[in-house]
Amino acid sequence: MFLTFINRKAELNFLDERFKRKGFELIILYGRRRVGKTELIKEFIKGKQHLYFLSDKRGTESNFSRFKKKIAEFLDEPSIESNEPEQIFAYLAGKIKERMIVIIDEFSYLVEKDSAIPSIFQLIVDEQLKNSNIMIILCGSSISMMEEGTLSQKSPLYGRKTGHYKIAPLSFNNSGKFFPENSLIKNLEFWSILDGIPFYLEKFSDKLTTLENVKAELLRREGTLFEEVEFILKEELREPDVYKAILEAIGEGKTKTSDIANKSGIKVQDIDKYLKVLIRLGIIKKDMPITEKAKSKKTIYTFKDNLFHFWFSFCEPYRSELGIGELKNVIKKLDHDFNSFIGKKFESLCRTQISLFEDDGFTKVGYWWSRKGDEIDIVALNDDKKEILFAECKWSDKKVDMDLFNSLKEKSRLVDWNADRRIEKFALFSKSGFTSRMIEAAKKENIRLFDLKEIEKLLI
Repeated sequence: MFLTFINRKAELNFLDERFKRKGFELIILYGRRRVGKTELIKEFIKGKQHLYFLSDKRGTESNFSRFKKKIAEFLDEPSIESNEPEQIFAYLAGKIKERMIVIIDEFSYLVEKDSAIPSIFQLIVDEQLKNSNIMIILCGSSISMMEEGTLSQKSPLYGRKTGHYKIAPLSFNNSGKFFPENSLIKNLEFWSILDGIPFYLEKFSDKLTTLENVKAELLRREGTLFEEVEFILKEELREPDVYKAILEAIGEGKTKTSDIANKSGIKVQDIDKYLKVLIRLGIIKKDMPITEKAKSKKTIYTFKDNLFHFWFSFCEPYRSELGIGELKNVIKKLDHDFNSFIGKKFESLCRTQISLFEDDGFTKVGYWWSRKGDEIDIVALNDDKKEILFAECKWSDKKVDMDLFNSLKEKSRLVDWNADRRIEKFALFSKSGFTSRMIEAAKKENIRLFDLKEIEKLLI
């Protein structure tokens, strides 16, 4: 387990810049459960005058009673008698002259239990804090609650915040820093399941194989992550079972709106609103061929969150069996399909690295498919230069030979994008490297080849 604070430079720079401004600041900090918000805050407040308060679900009166005691401890003074939020903050503001940070963590719990909380904080800002030197950070894990309660135009706090930041999972490269002894392959396997969520990454051990970790933490009822997906759905959504049915359909390979609706038992005319919520939560994403227009009928829906993808591909179909400790069928499916699952994540990783080709300046990166089933793993576009890159990714124990490139070249002719005046480029990514024949051909035809060593260089 690797517990050192990792990266978050952009987030820390954002907070530091706001701290240095002086005067009142109201910052909204939010992101999915376990993404590392609290650790980020702890890192940010080091060496700075601060008061940290963790909200719970016991309601407004209970929380503000605890909050005023925190203030009393901080000031080393008796607690004020009033439980009124406005008076508590007025008392604090009157005592503080130097720059200070006040963090209210899990602010979404307050909003969940009391819909008046955003209005109460509006009054606190307007009447008590706007002329103070206090920087308030409202932090929450419920994306729905934080967006509705603080960021929505309907929220009383909408015009009062001075900045907001949605904390994303760590990048693949930074998630790998949790396991400096791992190979790139093993880190890719870990990331393919856990994404860049620090709490999840801390639960895997580099002393165990990937599947041993999966058995211990995901497949067994006592595992730390066994209930994680279920918990997130219940925390975020009013109809978790409906959303679960949608995710089960996508996990079974249903990607078109009509197919997802039919499989989940939801009317086609109703499915769109549910899909939009899942997209907003970062659980799924909406995709279309990179060369298509915005309202293309080729739209599909796939998983964005790796843990959800893994769970609904391998675990949820066998949930009842896992509940009684029966792993046989899950292990059988993992033996059969896990390598293919990792292969798809390898494609996704390679796709992100295309944008790092500094000399190419690609403005759009995605993938492409046709109605007849032809697919190209990566297609990148430079509209200004009329350049297009075609690439394939191979997650196999065999070296890539000329047949993969020849197939890619054939499929590239099917892509309708500036067909008469485009400049074509090609690249291949391979887990196991390339045959000597492929290497020689690449030199002659200017094909870019990336084995694991070359991919690792891009990640540095």
